Amino acid sequence: MGRFIAFLYGLASYVVFFVTILYAIGFVSGLVVPKTIDTGTVVPLAEALVVNLLLMSVFAIQHSVMARKPFKRWWTRFVPASVERSTYVLFASLALVLLFWQWRPIPALVWQIADPQIAMVVTGLSLAGWVIVFTSTFLINHFELFGLHQVANNLARRSMPVPRFRTPLYYQFVRHPIYLGFIIAFWAAPTMTAGRMLFAAVTTAYIVVGILLEERDLVDLFGDEYRRYKDRVSMLVPWRKSA
Repeated sequence: MGRFIAFLYGLASYVVFFVTILYAIGFVSGLVVPKTIDTGTVVPLAEALVVNLLLMSVFAIQHSVMARKPFKRWWTRFVPASVERSTYVLFASLALVLLFWQWRPIPALVWQIADPQIAMVVTGLSLAGWVIVFTSTFLINHFELFGLHQVANNLARRSMPVPRFRTPLYYQFVRHPIYLGFIIAFWAAPTMTAGRMLFAAVTTAYIVVGILLEERDLVDLFGDEYRRYKDRVSMLVPWRKSA
């Protein structure tokens, strides 16, 4: 029964994540969803900056701290290892939901593309960034990345396989195509407001910091194999050169 409950919990966490990431596409791109990055009550600039930076800090701290090995060792004293990843995914999703809910728009225009055809191309580029994000997760192990593999194996009483270092497709050109996709999605905007630029700039800075932390863990896990990969493949800009 405990294994089945863990599986349902992992499945529910994945559904929350999936709905949240779909909302994120609309939130950033200004498409379909009721509240976007540029809609809502406009408040004084200082208030908007403080609130928005706090919201992004909550996500960044949660996302980074819960991903580190020392925290995982401490956390799994209270949370079963089989649902550790699902819990991480759930908390990250809830941090994003909080950001969507409380985000303060800053509507001042930074740029706006007047030509509708060029604007459509730029919007398409942003959506292509999201496609890169999703396809990159499936190239490695989407369901392990978001906790479903762990709870399914736990339900079936199977151990998780030993991690293998692989570099399929995009990973032959950049070490972090998921993050590259996010950067493209955030910056490719036919209308760039100050609010969206703040979001894009802060998240890009966080991505760079997150990569440095993540790569330290990857070197610990895969050793010289990952070091050679770093020497051969760039971090984010797709050319064969050490980042």
